[in-house]
Amino acid sequence: MLAAFGEQLEAVLDSLVPASGKAERLYQAMRYALLGGGKYLRPYIVDAAAGIFEVSQTASLRTGAAVEMIHAYSLVHDDLPAMDDDDLRRGRATCHRAFDEATAILAGDALLTLAFRTLAEPETHPDGAVRAALVASLADCAGGRGMVGGQMMDLVSEHAPVGVDAVFDIMRLKTGALLTFSAMAGAILGQADDRARQALRDFGSDLGLAFQMKDDLLDVEGDEASLGKRAAKDAAAGKATLVSLLGVEGAHREARRTSDAALAHLDCFGPRADRLRSVAVFVLARDR
Repeated sequence: MLAAFGEQLEAVLDSLVPASGKAERLYQAMRYALLGGGKYLRPYIVDAAAGIFEVSQTASLRTGAAVEMIHAYSLVHDDLPAMDDDDLRRGRATCHRAFDEATAILAGDALLTLAFRTLAEPETHPDGAVRAALVASLADCAGGRGMVGGQMMDLVSEHAPVGVDAVFDIMRLKTGALLTFSAMAGAILGQADDRARQALRDFGSDLGLAFQMKDDLLDVEGDEASLGKRAAKDAAAGKATLVSLLGVEGAHREARRTSDAALAHLDCFGPRADRLRSVAVFVLARDR
């Protein structure tokens, strides 16, 4: 599902991040974090959602590239010693191990800012109001009210008593917010009505929950060779997850329920949303 799309996206990413320049080491670190090894799930969701409204693929690929830059920067920063202190990502050394901590921080910063420049450029969409809506929505979903806020809540929750509702709140922000934007971006690009935007927003939110639940299950049931990263990290960090709170079988049931809820939000689109439906199936079937 993602392989052929990944080739198209990498060509766009390659064109947006130079391989050399005055700050060549920075560009090398950016490309190391961004290219190769990723699933490119979030950009695929942008493209699939945009396809419902017959948006040009140039627009959806550039928007997807911006989302992937945000995702890559978040992984670079999450892996730092001050955060999750990981040394393995996508089957290879994390960015700060391959380069150094200072370079990794700057590479993340540069990817973050390049994402918004990419959305703001006319090549992404000819209508300035659409570009502004993309920038504002991504800022909400990636910042303190979204992904970054969720990461903060996750750090605070380590070795602290946390209930199911709090875990859901963390998942909706830390993982779900960027997936929510990815789905909603297709409707923004297509200048769709409020009903369509809300349906895709709800799809992305529920899909984000299912995705994180599967991640938590893989942390328990998966192996490092398949995952490309360290397994059993959550338990070692003392993090509360649905697996620790509900057990493995309970978490599996909740992941299926949430995935079904995500699929129900697509009913209004009929067969035009079949690519998005395949994403929900993939999320629960993946092994990494």
